[in-house]
Formats: sequence, C-alpha cells, structure tokens
Amino acid sequence: MTSFRTISFKTMRLRKIFAVLVTMMVLVPASQGKPIKIKIATISPDGLSWMKQLRVAVKEIETKTEGRVKFKIFPGGVMGDDYVVLRKMKIDQLQGGGFAAGSLTRFYPDLQVYNLPLQFQSFAEVDYVRKRMDQRINKGLEDGGLTSFGLTETGFAYLLSKEPVTTVADLKKLKAWVPTGDFISADLIKSFGISPIPLHITDVLAGLQTGLINAVVVPPLVALALQWHNHVEYMMNLPLLYIYSIMAVDNKAFAKITEPDQQIVLQVMNELYSKIDAENRIDNREAYDVLISQGITVTTPGPEDVPAWQELASKSIARLVESGKITSESLEIYNALLIEFRQQVSSQAGASGE
Repeated sequence: MTSFRTISFKTMRLRKIFAVLVTMMVLVPASQGKPIKIKIATISPDGLSWMKQLRVAVKEIETKTEGRVKFKIFPGGVMGDDYVVLRKMKIDQLQGGGFAAGSLTRFYPDLQVYNLPLQFQSFAEVDYVRKRMDQRINKGLEDGGLTSFGLTETGFAYLLSKEPVTTVADLKKLKAWVPTGDFISADLIKSFGISPIPLHITDVLAGLQTGLINAVVVPPLVALALQWHNHVEYMMNLPLLYIYSIMAVDNKAFAKITEPDQQIVLQVMNELYSKIDAENRIDNREAYDVLISQGITVTTPGPEDVPAWQELASKSIARLVESGKITSESLEIYNALLIEFRQQVSSQAGASGE
C-alpha cells in the first residue's frame, strides 16, 4: 500500500516540475519557436534598384537571426497606396511599409517640417539640418506608434505641367495632383492658388492622360519612374518642396522580436536606407537631365517673380502653425538650424574673400 507521505511527496515534486516548465515557457522568447513574420508593402515597382537592395537586406536579416525574423515584401502597390496600407496595418494584415512622409502625419505631424515650401535652398542645407533633426522625427514617430528604419531622400520636387509656369499668377490655371487623404499637401497646394485634385497614385497617369489634372509636384526621379513625364510639357526650375520617404513598422509588431534580433534588424535596415538615401540624390540629378533630354522645356521665374513665391510660401507655413498641423517648437528648431548653417557659410565666404 502506498503511504500518504509518499503520495504527498510525489504530488509536491510534480508541482515543482510543472512550475519550472511554466517558468521556462515564459522566459523562452517567442522567436526561438515560431519565426516572427513582418509583412511590408510599398507602391514602388519591384524592379527598382532600391527594391532589389531591400530584398538582399531582408535575406541578410533572416540569415543573421537564424530564421527567427522573416520579412515578406509586397511591391508595386498590390496592397494599395500608403493610406490603404496603414488601414491594413491597423487590423494586422500588414505590419509595415514604405511611405511618403506626408502620409504619416497622424503619427507625428511635425515630420512635415522638412516638406515646408521653398525653405531648403541647397542639398548642403538639407544635410546640415537632417543630421541634427532626423532623430527628433524618428523619436516622434516611435512615440506615435511606429518604428522607423531611417529617412530616405526622395528629392527636391519640381512643378511639372502641361502649361508653362513662371509667375504666381500662372498657378491659377493648374489642376494639380495631391495624394488622396493628404490634407496637409492639399492645404499647401491651395495656399499657392492651385486647385488640388486628390487621386490615388495609381490613378495619376490616367489623370494626366485625360486632363483631369494638368500638373504634378514631384522629384524628377518619380516623374521618370512612373512615366508621368510623357504627359507634361514644362518643368519650372524652382525646387518647391523637399520630399522624403520612411520605411516603418508598427511598434507592436516590432516588440515581438527579441532585443538582440531587433538590433540586427535596425543595423541592417539603417545601413540600407543610408545607402539608398545617398543613391537617390545622384539618381535625381541624373533624372533631371534625362527629363530635359526627352523634350521637357524648363521655365525659370525671373528675379522679380521670386519674392511673390516666397511670400506665398511664408503665408502657407504660418497657416500650418496657426491650425496646429505643425508645432511652432519644431519650426523654431528647423529655422534656427537653417540660420546657423547660412551664417557659417557666410562667415567662411567672408574669411576666404569671396
């Protein structure tokens, strides 16, 4: 007969074993079992150079994490435009994507500070300010719910149109594309006296072909890649906006990855997008020349016209601040950095006798 003491001892031992097993299950990261899968989408066509590099990068992540983290990429807008992708992220159908910065203002409105019209005057200014402000934008996005893998330059955006434009008065004849759902861009466009026509990016080409729109404000590389340049005649040689993109994933999805694997993902992705950032600048300069070689006529505002453009830009920025769509704090930091850089350039020029 088994004694009560023996049964109690066995019961206690089983409870201890069970407790240890439960503890081990809690402590073992999920990524050591089932791989963490991150599905990301972008409107960029699969054949672009940066898309090929992205595929290499996600394969590197999979290798370095020994299969614990896997990315699946949906290119070419098959999952919809930026706003559709964001809706799919909300229901966890997707975990991230490559976005135009303007589509992420709901997470951090001040990321639009780089997009303010006619503020940056050179790439040197862009580099100086971004070196000191990119981290602020990344932190703002993180606080808003997104983990960013770095900001990627799309380039200076120029006005491409079917009618020549050099003066502010010429803008009244334009019907310009703005991304559907991008209300800040729509407000900026309207502040310049242009009629904004909201369209999904996949509908822009048809809009140009049918005359629904007769102008776009985009970097040369975008116009060339999406074949929009075949349906416009003129390009105004005045960079109106600086545009950049962001690859980001939902914080909740990223938090499922263990800390060591997170560091691998961040390292690989940040290196990739730093490289793409530099390459896009070169590609945009080449694309500008290609547009001209393919028959686009360049128009240039005269010196007497520039003040009117700058006045419009200043008014549109003031309205953004007044409406709360961008904070005065970020704008003050941005402006202070621009002033700081321009003063340095002026001092160096004076010292060299130029």
